[in-house]
Amino acid sequence: MASQSSGRRVTAADIARSLGVSRATVGFVLNETPGQTISAATTARVLAEARRLGYRPHIAARALASGRSHLVLLVLPDWPIEHSLRENIDEATQALDEHGYTLITFTPHEGARSRPLWETLQPDVVMGLLRFPDPLIRSMREAGVERIIPDPDEASDARYSEGGPRLQVEHLRELGHRRIGFARPSDPRLVELADAREAAATAAAVSLGLEAPRTLDPVTVGSELDPPVQAWVDAGITGVVAFNDDVAAAIIGAAARAGIAVPRSLSVVGHDDTPTALMFEPRISSVRIDSTGLGHYLAALAIHALDGTPTPDWEQTSALTLISRESTSVSPST
Repeated sequence: MASQSSGRRVTAADIARSLGVSRATVGFVLNETPGQTISAATTARVLAEARRLGYRPHIAARALASGRSHLVLLVLPDWPIEHSLRENIDEATQALDEHGYTLITFTPHEGARSRPLWETLQPDVVMGLLRFPDPLIRSMREAGVERIIPDPDEASDARYSEGGPRLQVEHLRELGHRRIGFARPSDPRLVELADAREAAATAAAVSLGLEAPRTLDPVTVGSELDPPVQAWVDAGITGVVAFNDDVAAAIIGAAARAGIAVPRSLSVVGHDDTPTALMFEPRISSVRIDSTGLGHYLAALAIHALDGTPTPDWEQTSALTLISRESTSVSPST
């Protein structure tokens, strides 16, 4: 290939010279310029020659010519990148690639001295898992970002955080539990998501005729300091809605060391259905997130914003399922 033998980047001019067509024709094909009357045969020849020569588009030049960078920027909160989130990102990356877009992830940090990526990359879409704070929205608008998901001008969509806790509460209620606790992580990076999940668990409990879940002592995952499980049981708590599987595992381990039987004396239900849920004893009941569906949903939101395709249906593409295992059983007070 020319790019390998000469060490020089292959350009559109090289392709045009090799085929004996105009530079403009090659540019129209490579940039997918609308409104041109280039035959399918010529388009196929240009693309085949580009592949043969090892052509790689220059992102900045392509964006200037086409008005699009073909980049989707997923801005992640400062959360630990756990199993389910990695799977969601992988699926979204593959789904966007099928439409010719590259997904890039970025986590902004307070006090950062570097410019945010939406200023330097000129992405076609900036996405988030939760609604962006107003200062970030202003920064994106000032950088010329036109497509922001979730839409800052629409009501926040909380389905990403509310469906799972409802399933957790419903599961415990079906088993006869009436006094439920919500166990949060102590990690300060997860405060916003923990708040959202606890609010969802509270709303679910009240709608089902239960008392609002008691907010339990924050659980530090990986700490030698056990959560005070005995105090929870003494207070009449029979079921725990855990923020995630790691928190559930920490509670179950602490219960075992305190001589409290799970699930006979205390039922614990996790969230995310990570490998931890299957490796623990007893195996942890948990909310399974359809990572493939959620990844495709995120990609479909971006494609909808870009190309006006039908709005994706969350219920059809991102099902949540409660997987019942040995960490939950009927309430001891039943």
